[in-house]
Amino acid sequence: GIYVCAKCGHELFSSRAKFEHSSPWPAFTDTLRGDSVAKREERPGALKVTCGKCGNGLGHEFLNDGPKRGQSRF
Repeated sequence: GIYVCAKCGHELFSSRAKFEHSSPWPAFTDTLRGDSVAKREERPGALKVTCGKCGNGLGHEFLNDGPKRGQSRF
């Protein structure tokens, strides 16, 4: 399936990129497309992530915290 922005319906993530993580939130290794989200550095190792279309807050991208070495976690 495809996960979309709750505010505008913009396509964000594919269920193929979803993985189990200890956090209570869904975790993904990658966005659906390059323009799915916008990112800005919030602190070292964490980027603030917003919808690429409407700017709705989506949380963070944690660098090097994915299921494989070097992958990020959204």
